[in-house]
Amino acid sequence: MANMKQHKLGWIGIGRMGYAMAERLARAGCDISVWNRTRAKAEPLAKSGAKVVDALTDLADCDIVFTMVSTGKDVKEVLFGPNGVMSKGKAPKIVVDSTSISLEESAEIREKLAKQGVKLLASPVSGNAKVIKAGKLTVVASGPKDAFDAVAPYLEAIGQGVSYVGDGELSRIAKICHNVMLGVVIQNLCEITVLAEKAGMKRHAFLDFLNKSVMGSMFTRYKTPALTNLDFHVTFTAELLRKDIDLGLAAGRQFGVPMPTTSITRDMVQTLIGHGYDQDFSQLLLLQAEASGIDLKPENVQVGDGLS
Repeated sequence: MANMKQHKLGWIGIGRMGYAMAERLARAGCDISVWNRTRAKAEPLAKSGAKVVDALTDLADCDIVFTMVSTGKDVKEVLFGPNGVMSKGKAPKIVVDSTSISLEESAEIREKLAKQGVKLLASPVSGNAKVIKAGKLTVVASGPKDAFDAVAPYLEAIGQGVSYVGDGELSRIAKICHNVMLGVVIQNLCEITVLAEKAGMKRHAFLDFLNKSVMGSMFTRYKTPALTNLDFHVTFTAELLRKDIDLGLAAGRQFGVPMPTTSITRDMVQTLIGHGYDQDFSQLLLLQAEASGIDLKPENVQVGDGLS
């Protein structure tokens, strides 16, 4: 087991994801200081052993600073802004960014950090707050190999594994590819689930079979309660999925890769948005049912999500 106190850690951004990730590091015994724009959201982390700081500059003497904020603009603000981590001339050795940002923004931040002798590890994650709590988050990382080696034990403490895919912004591409698959798989899952129901099956029975088969996955199991009981509280919105599919299609154009199933899925997600469905992206099930002339009702069956 790595020494979890070997480095002084800083954490910026305590949203749903950031909170759950920082909490796991604190509980693993790391020396971690956290900052959030609204301090009150970060305060409960003190119970898990984190130090809550008032100013971003309080994180400048950390060895490794993690950022999990909303946009690339926010990443730049917390690092380089007038009150940012580096605003008093001190800087951490490594910045680990898990925010969903574009390749261009990531490269720009990397270059700016390098001028101050700081290494950037781009580390997008796969999962959500519930997945993190279950210890099933996965991380993909790119950047200097020595920075990855230093950070890997902490990323492993957050979830169930971290993959190093090379230098520069390659992890951003990996994450875009991952989310394209998310869109294509949910669309296909909705099509076959509605087909099974229209043929006379109960959704939970069909999904039970699918989940036990070679085609079942952590994702199909995780989405089974939503599809069975029509509980569409947001894990990921259709707008966010559309944005990621658009990034995937743009990369396909850039690298000359045809993506026909992705293109069709993009149209379905756009149709979902145009029809005013504004909860979870798995509402594609309702769109599919409507297009198939059937009216879905919640089955009110207790089904596991495969996480607990």
